[in-house]
Amino acid sequence: MVKTSDLIEYASDPAFTLDKNMRVNGWNAGARDLLGYTDTETLGSPCSTVLQAFFPTGEPLCSVLCEGRACISGGTKWGIGNCLIRHKSGEMIPAGISSLVLPPEARQDDSNEAVALIFLRKAYDLDSQAQPDTPMRVFSLGPFGLTVSGKGLDVNSWKRRKAAVILKCLVSQLDKPVHRERLIEWLWPNADPKSGWSRLKVTVSYLRSALRQGDVSPDIIETVDESYLLRRRSVWLDSDAFCARVSSGWDLLRSGNLSEAQTQFEEAESLYRGDFFEDEVYADWCTVERERLREIYLEMAAGLAQCYTETGHFLTASRVCRQALSSDPCRENFVRILLQCLVSLKRPDWARAYYSSWSRSLDQEYGLQPTNETVETYRQIVGEDQVSIRQTA
Repeated sequence: MVKTSDLIEYASDPAFTLDKNMRVNGWNAGARDLLGYTDTETLGSPCSTVLQAFFPTGEPLCSVLCEGRACISGGTKWGIGNCLIRHKSGEMIPAGISSLVLPPEARQDDSNEAVALIFLRKAYDLDSQAQPDTPMRVFSLGPFGLTVSGKGLDVNSWKRRKAAVILKCLVSQLDKPVHRERLIEWLWPNADPKSGWSRLKVTVSYLRSALRQGDVSPDIIETVDESYLLRRRSVWLDSDAFCARVSSGWDLLRSGNLSEAQTQFEEAESLYRGDFFEDEVYADWCTVERERLREIYLEMAAGLAQCYTETGHFLTASRVCRQALSSDPCRENFVRILLQCLVSLKRPDWARAYYSSWSRSLDQEYGLQPTNETVETYRQIVGEDQVSIRQTA
């Protein structure tokens, strides 16, 4: 009897199989030729990290919370006619994706058994490819993007750039009516009330028209008295999904479920492509939410680092700590974990070099010294006689 995971070897197209956790458990010769990865490099890896697919307009298609994942988990076939998938070399390849999905009742209890066959076809165009009925997807972490029913909306082509800013403002205030005076102040701070209100009406009208052309109901932007409102139920927001995964990860970690906690944190990490509306660097209206999400990102990084260190993946934990410290060099908990990881990797010389560089930078840029806890950690795992250590007064 042929196993589901073996069927890809008989496929004429590049193909691979996924288990119920969306990890690759089969990889055929066509897939190797198309994307350049060997079986060893792909087997056991999440689908999202192998394909790294994007909509043609640049929004990420492949994340751990992609539409395909929801469909495959529920036993529904999924596909997309136009997307870009990343070759091992970094080249983006125009492709189409289709699937064969086992219904839940036909699946085996074995978590390693394939539940879906994914077929890839280079440069294939099917605009009529059926897509699941989902709300508008808003990508707010990192580069701003919108997708609807499997298609990206080219926001950069909108003639009125302020229309996208209005939408971002409403996203930052989901379920909260935003008074028109606040929007005018945010977008045209030097405008008088009359001209500001005129500009706002025209821009909101353009926004609704642009959304309509992208197959989004213009009613998604509600008018409430003298305010505008975007309801949470009308959109899928990546930052909401990110926060939910971090919260779930910590609940699982506290209950001792290390493996599932790590999965949740990894899913959250894949969603955090950058700061909240990173292209609105100086905008006051998103500062509070940006800082809140950055704090949650650091919480996620701490949980992920703990999962990796407790399972002996010290090099990966080091990577997480370095990324967290690039976001906030003053978070000394990551310094302590990083030092312990480097020593566990039998590289105390790296630990000494990092500590020396980091403590010097802390002094020069912030006028701070390492806390006693960090100094003591360094002494215990590296040795205080290796370099001079200045404690906090």
